[in-house]
Amino acid sequence: MRAASLLFAALLSEAAARYTPDWTSLDARPLPAWYDEAKVGIFIHWGVFSVPGFQSEWFWWHWQGEDPPDPVCVKFMSENYRPGFSYPEFAPEFHAQFFNPEEWAEIFQASGAKYVVLTAKHHEGFTNWGSPNSWNWNSMNVGPHRDLVGELGEAVRNRSLHYGLYNSLYEWFNPLYLTDKKNGFKTQEFVTNKLLPELYNMVVRYRPELLWSDGDWEAPDTYWHSTEFLSWLYNDSPVKDVIVTNDRWGAGCACKHGGYYNCEDKYTPGQLPDHKWEKCTSVDTRSWGYRRNMKLHELMDLTTIVKDLVSTVALGGNYLLNVGPTPDGTIPAVFEERLRGLGAWLQVNGEAIYASKPWRIQTENSTIPVWYTSKGSSVYAILTTDPPRPSLQLLEPKTSAGTKVTLLGFSLPLSWSPLQPSGGLAILLPNLPFIPGQAWTLKLEGVQ
Repeated sequence: MRAASLLFAALLSEAAARYTPDWTSLDARPLPAWYDEAKVGIFIHWGVFSVPGFQSEWFWWHWQGEDPPDPVCVKFMSENYRPGFSYPEFAPEFHAQFFNPEEWAEIFQASGAKYVVLTAKHHEGFTNWGSPNSWNWNSMNVGPHRDLVGELGEAVRNRSLHYGLYNSLYEWFNPLYLTDKKNGFKTQEFVTNKLLPELYNMVVRYRPELLWSDGDWEAPDTYWHSTEFLSWLYNDSPVKDVIVTNDRWGAGCACKHGGYYNCEDKYTPGQLPDHKWEKCTSVDTRSWGYRRNMKLHELMDLTTIVKDLVSTVALGGNYLLNVGPTPDGTIPAVFEERLRGLGAWLQVNGEAIYASKPWRIQTENSTIPVWYTSKGSSVYAILTTDPPRPSLQLLEPKTSAGTKVTLLGFSLPLSWSPLQPSGGLAILLPNLPFIPGQAWTLKLEGVQ
C-alpha cells in the first residue's frame, strides 16, 4: 500500500512539474545550471550571405527588401555581377570546401568558450542542414552538399563543449510568410507548414542544448505559436532537462519572456539585472557575417574583448562572442588570433569567471576601474587597466585578521594593509610584465 502511495505521489509530482503553454508557467522554469556556469560562448554567423561578403549578413534585405533599396548594395551588384543576377545564385558558391569542423572546435576550445552557437538558419531562410522543409535551399541540396550543423555539433561535443543553434523565426522572402504578413498575421500558413515542422525536426535530430531564437519582432508570439512550442521543448523534447532558450519569441517578448534575456544586440545594462542575461557581440563591429572588405580598425581588439567580458560577467551575464567564417569554411586568421588571445587570458584568470557569481558590489573606480566577481568565500577583483605601482587601493572589501591576497598567475601571497577600520585595503603589487590585452585578477580570501 505504501509503495502504491509513493508511486502515486511521484506521478502527481511529475504531472505538476509540467509546463503549460503560457508565459506564467514557462517563465517559472529554472534555467539549467550549466549555462550560468559556462559564462563564455562563441557565436557563428555563416550562410549564403557569406558569399557576397559585403556590408553585412542583411545584404539580401538591403539590396532587394528595403524600399528604396540601399544604393550601396545596388551599386555593388551592378558593378560586380551580370544584370538579372538573383540572390539564390550565390548559394552554389557557398562551397565550404575548407571547412574542417575539428579545426573549428579546437579553436573554440582554445578560446576558453564553454558553448558554441551556430546559425542553423538566418533570415534568408537557407538552412545549414538538410531540412526536409527547405527544399533546394539548404546545405545538403546546394552549395556545400554537407550537413554543417551535424558535423560541427559532433566536433564540438567531442571536446566537451555545449552546442547551441540559432534559428530565425521569420524569413524575409518566403512566400508563405509574406502571405501571412499581408493578412496581418491572421493566417499562419508559414508557421504551420514551414517553421514549426522544421523546428521540431531540428531539435529531435540535433538535440541542441541552447536554442537562440531571432527574427520574432514583426509578429506576436501567438502567431509563432511560441508558448506551445516551448511547452513541448520543456516537457517532452529529447533535450527537455538541459535546453536553454533566450527571449526572442514574439513582438514585445524581449527582456520579458523566455529563458535568459538578450534584450537587444550588444545589450549592456548599467547595473546588475534581476534576471539572467547574455551579451552577444561581434569581433567585427560592423557585421555578424563575414565581410571581404573589413578593416582592422573596425574589429574589437583583445583588450576591448577582455574588458567587455569582465564587465558582463561581473554584472551576472554570459558573453557570446561572434565570428563570421568565409564561404570557403575558414575562420579568418584575425578572428582566430582574438579567440586564442582570449583563451590565453582565461587560462590564467578563468577562476574568476567560470561558475562565478556577482558580488555585493560589482565595480569601483577609486584609482583604476575594478570589477568584482565571487565564488564561494572568495572575492575576485579584476583590474581592467594597467595598475599603478607599487600599490593599489581597494575601498570596498572589508578585511579581517584572516584576509589573504593573491594574484592569479603568481604563486606567492601579496602584502597588504588596511585602509580604515570600516574597510578597504592597500595591496603591494609585484613587478608585473606588460602583456597586450591583459587584465589582472586579485583573489581576496577572508573578506566581506
